[in-house]
Order: sequence, then structure tokens, then C-alpha cells
Amino acid sequence: MTADVLLLTDIDYDRDLHALNALNDRLTAPYPHVFALRPNSGMQTGFDVDQNGRLGEARDAIGYGRFNGDGGMAILSHFPIGTVTDYSDVLWADLPQSLMAKDDPLQNIQRLSTVGHWQVEISTPNHPLTLLAFSATPPVFDGPEDRNGRRNADEIQFWQRVLNGDFGPPPNDFVILGIANLDPDRGEGRREAIIDLLNDPRIHEPLPNQPTAHWPEPIGELRVDIVLPSTTLTIHNAGIEDTPIGPHRPVWVDVLSAP
Repeated sequence: MTADVLLLTDIDYDRDLHALNALNDRLTAPYPHVFALRPNSGMQTGFDVDQNGRLGEARDAIGYGRFNGDGGMAILSHFPIGTVTDYSDVLWADLPQSLMAKDDPLQNIQRLSTVGHWQVEISTPNHPLTLLAFSATPPVFDGPEDRNGRRNADEIQFWQRVLNGDFGPPPNDFVILGIANLDPDRGEGRREAIIDLLNDPRIHEPLPNQPTAHWPEPIGELRVDIVLPSTTLTIHNAGIEDTPIGPHRPVWVDVLSAP
């Protein structure tokens, strides 16, 4: 099965997209359109974020990353890529109803997006389809302040702010897709964030209660990868491929324009 539009996560970024184009060229049927932006992962803040007495480390970046471009996102498409709105520079503190702690020392510099939040218009043959793509931080690897848990929840609920019109006119036919890193039933994190998104009446839930990633115990199976079409679209089919890419499995949804 070949997807018409494919979102890749945890792919390193370079300015001229040499790595992405090299990967695309190795496919049996390369995609005619590729897209990527510089991610927040690896972009240094200049501060000792983890307060370990050292600067310039992976945890001192806007999003965890050992170097600029570490673990970014990319889109491969059979259809032309149109207008792109990049929300990756939105400050966490500027998010409506932000969960960022009031005493967080990075109030004026910390971006919400760990990797990025992109609104990407795909020019399908009938009419545009909008991708809302992201890859959120895991809600772990912090302390009792739950900084990563708070940020993860806000990264997920950011898309509901977009659909509410907080960042301009909301898209009509859309698909929210990417790594939420939060299971509605198991594991760490503020589960109410993903539960609220999955229950949003504007969104289809095509694969309820199906795990998308498999880690060794005690973590086990979790649903952390999402593809959520808008209710203006009709779901023809959906599934999870049993082809591991690290712990994650590819998730796909076949959608049609609503009549």
C-alpha cells in the first residue's frame, strides 16, 4: 500500500533537504512533492534548561535534540503542496489557557512546539485538504513540576485552539496527524488532553482503542500516533500496519470528500 500523502517523523532536517530527497529517491516510486521546515528540536535556547550546570546539550534546546534539525518532520505527497502556515514559533506562554508554570524561567523564549506544528494545504484533485501535523514531547523525563507533561498536553490541545479560530480562520476539510505521545487509557501524562481531542465533535475517531506503538514491559502497548480526519470527510478505511519503525507502527486512513 502506498500513501498519497505521507508524514514522516523523527527524520533529521537539513536546509537544502538533501537527506529527505535522498530518502525519497530510494523509494520504488518516489513522490513528486516533498516538504520540510526547520524543527525546534535541537534549536538551542542559550540557557541551562535542565539546570545541570552545562549549556548546549540536547535538553537545553527548544525541543530535545543533539543538533540543529535533529528528529524533525517531513511530508511526501503525490499532490502539490500549497499554502503552509507554520505555528512552530508560537510561544508556549502565549497559548490561550496555557499550562506553562507561571514561574517557568523561559516564559519569554520557550516555544510550545517540541518539533513543530504545521498547517499544510494539499491540492488534491477535487479540492484542498489541510494537514495539521505535529510531533509532541513525551510527557516524561522531567520532575515533580511535570513540565513535559504540561507541554505535551498543550501541544495536543493546540489544534483545538486552531479549530476554535484562535489563530485565524480555521480549516474546513482537515486531518490532524502525527505523534501525540499520549495514550487516553494507559501510561504517563495528562490523559484528559488526548481524550478531549478524540471526543471533539469536529473530528472522526477512526481507530479507537488500538495501540500504535509497542515498547518492552513495563511500558507495553500504547496508542500514541494519531490520524484524525474532520467530520467533513468520509472515512473509507483505516488501519495500522504491522511493520515496526522503532516502537511505532505506520497508521493510515483512507478518506473521501463528504458528498
